Amino acid sequence: MFLNNPEIKKDDILQYSMDYWNPSKTKEWLDQKIDFVIGKRYGYFFEDMNGERFFDIHLNGGTYNLGHHNPEIMDTLKNAMDELDIGNHHFPSITKALLAKKLHENTPGDLKYTIYSTGGGEAVDVAIKTARYTTGKKKIISLSGCYHGHTGLAVCTGDMMFKQPFLCEGSPDEFEQVPFEDTEAMEAVLKKGDVAAVIIETIPATYGFPIPRTGYLHEIRELCKKYDVLYIADEVQTGLMRTGKLWGIEHEDVIPDMIVTAKGFGGGIYPIAATIVNDRCGAWLREKGRMHGSTCGGSDLGCAVSLKVIEICTRPETVKNVQFLQKYINKGLEDIRAKCPDFFVNIRQRGVILGLEFDYPEGGRHVMQALRRHGVWAIYSRLNPRILQFKLGLLADRDYCDELLTRLEAGIIEAGNCLKH
Repeated sequence: MFLNNPEIKKDDILQYSMDYWNPSKTKEWLDQKIDFVIGKRYGYFFEDMNGERFFDIHLNGGTYNLGHHNPEIMDTLKNAMDELDIGNHHFPSITKALLAKKLHENTPGDLKYTIYSTGGGEAVDVAIKTARYTTGKKKIISLSGCYHGHTGLAVCTGDMMFKQPFLCEGSPDEFEQVPFEDTEAMEAVLKKGDVAAVIIETIPATYGFPIPRTGYLHEIRELCKKYDVLYIADEVQTGLMRTGKLWGIEHEDVIPDMIVTAKGFGGGIYPIAATIVNDRCGAWLREKGRMHGSTCGGSDLGCAVSLKVIEICTRPETVKNVQFLQKYINKGLEDIRAKCPDFFVNIRQRGVILGLEFDYPEGGRHVMQALRRHGVWAIYSRLNPRILQFKLGLLADRDYCDELLTRLEAGIIEAGNCLKH
């Protein structure tokens, strides 16, 4: 209907995108000689509309954690469609209840209730609303250079790049940022007594996946307890086994008041997100549960998909494969780094989340362009363009990694040699 229709031409789609969809985004990529129109997609690959194949190590921010068109997830959705539709957000349903129970059983500590939405930004909005209702306080603290979504409240927590164009800075008594890993700055803000919650992306993606020093997140959690502030763990990109544990926060044995999940939660085929909250934060659900709704959030079809996603992510063979991939890809990347140590200077890694650091202004962007020529799609970090984001899928195998590493080596060395001259 679409991908094999000879009447649909790539040049026309690019022009329609300029004319009717998003001209500046389309032009930005075209100016960088990246003219993708996504065609076929399967496993950890996608094809351009012209048939050129790419290894996908961006995964749309982890959305394709389990691959494009994962056959088990596709079958789950197809079977669910024989019986279900999106349902009715006013009433209980089988899949909503079963998934909420599954999340309670698979989250740390006393997290109990699930509030559904359609995407990560909306789920962060829900977390902020929950924090304000629970504490009676308004201020939300986030980290400098962070990103938690583009929606109304979520965007106010992010870097100025995302909020200033839309006049969403928020007043100083509503939103404030402190530097990453600066616990003194955090305590100075929390001790004022007007903070409802701290929200932290467990490994900040848009800032290039800096791995928090051991103990940092635990220290922030203790400060939150000390000053009666809620801790929101944004696990949109770090959850669902990407770090080697179901939730990245578990590496620090931190039990947050809320966890936010999205992207890969829908298996890459159905939009769904969730905010999972503890008993205290669930007070509004017991008292004023009809004060928030999401018509398509927590749809019956989406919940059926997410049940399968959780099941696949928690299989022993999946966990074992992530442990293998973590070591195998690190060894391969270290071998590449040894061949160009003055350019490829660091590997940030936890599980299959990686940030590759290059000692050159916008080095990550240059490597991205070189890798594109070698059939690999990755993307640089918007707020730290020296870093190339590298997201490996949970179910990738050794053969995939071997060919990927060969292409990575060629692209990284090419970029380094070009920049020298």
